[in-house]
Amino acid sequence: MKKLLALLLVLLIIFPMVVSCGCNNNDEEEKKEEEKEKEKEDEIKITLGINEIAMITDKGNIDDKSFNQGTWEGIEAFVKKHKVNTTAIKYYKPEAATDDAYLASIELAISGGAKVVVTPGYLFESAVYAAQYDHPNIKFILLDGEPHTPDYKTYQTEPNTACLVYAEEESGYLAGYAAVKDGFTKLGFMGGMAVPAVRAFGYGFLQGAEAAAKDMNLSDGALTVTYHYTGNFDENDTNKATAATMYQQGVEVIFACGGSVGKSVMAAAAEANKKVIGVDVDQRYDSPTVITSATKGLAPSIIAALESVYINKNFSEYAGKTTTFEAKNKGVGLPTTVIGVTNGNAFDRFTSFNKDAYDTVFATLANDTVNPIRDITVAAETGYATADELKTGLSLVKVVPTVR
Repeated sequence: MKKLLALLLVLLIIFPMVVSCGCNNNDEEEKKEEEKEKEKEDEIKITLGINEIAMITDKGNIDDKSFNQGTWEGIEAFVKKHKVNTTAIKYYKPEAATDDAYLASIELAISGGAKVVVTPGYLFESAVYAAQYDHPNIKFILLDGEPHTPDYKTYQTEPNTACLVYAEEESGYLAGYAAVKDGFTKLGFMGGMAVPAVRAFGYGFLQGAEAAAKDMNLSDGALTVTYHYTGNFDENDTNKATAATMYQQGVEVIFACGGSVGKSVMAAAAEANKKVIGVDVDQRYDSPTVITSATKGLAPSIIAALESVYINKNFSEYAGKTTTFEAKNKGVGLPTTVIGVTNGNAFDRFTSFNKDAYDTVFATLANDTVNPIRDITVAAETGYATADELKTGLSLVKVVPTVR
């Protein structure tokens, strides 16, 4: 009897150990299988034809620190993510900023092997309108615009064209809100031409500033904004001088919303020891004067569209229609990471505004609690709003705009 009890005791001690070892072995086997699957994924490489994915630049350069650069970096990000051969992508710069020149570059890209053509911005709307009919077997991805005839009378997006647009008013709203929350009360806006995207950025900026002022219980008229369109998207002495004058007159931070105009503003800010808010892409890497940037999710949107072609085989998800990238799908926002810096603080150039405050205001856009106005009625054919039109159209009370 004693021997039997002793044997049972030994079994009771050993059995849990055996079970435990079995579980551990199973866990280890599962882990090994997962690692093997990951290795298989890492080995996946998409081999495409030479120059199969082409980008046509607008009148800017590929290193314009704005839309062209952001678009190209998005294509490069797709290539890196899916291990596509680098010979599959190429960009073409038109000889002039005209529909004919854009079409010529599109033709050149197609003759060079392009099966997918990416075009950045509203300047390509008429060119893509024509090209989508001329080349029904080519896929077009038009960013920030919709195909139409030169006279704007006919808009049509064919099944081989995908239009990706962005809620610039939301991105601008976040920039204005952050600036005021951080203590800035004398703001400036320098837009390029008064095209829809630039207007939306500016109107959102004013509304964000107004909202922050209300949240902070600031008095009516506590904020001033000098509002200006340069009439171009260039880096030049005139634009730098304009920014310098605005800073001399007391403006503390300028939202530079005009492509290469931003370079002129940054140069003026550096000399005046003032601040800048960038646009389209994260411009903190271009100047220490840039405290944040009102960005569009260029890379995520381009990756999504290219994946619909090459990974999901479902281009119809985006083709034949316009898809808006907004706060809801994280298509716009302020930068929240610092490239190359693990756990980097993208809000380190603010005095007090931080990631928690950003997440709070971003959520109001993402859940539709706040819906900034994208456009207002303007009498001038140029699209330039007067101070009264800005105040009335955007219901500004805390913010006093001055147009120059």
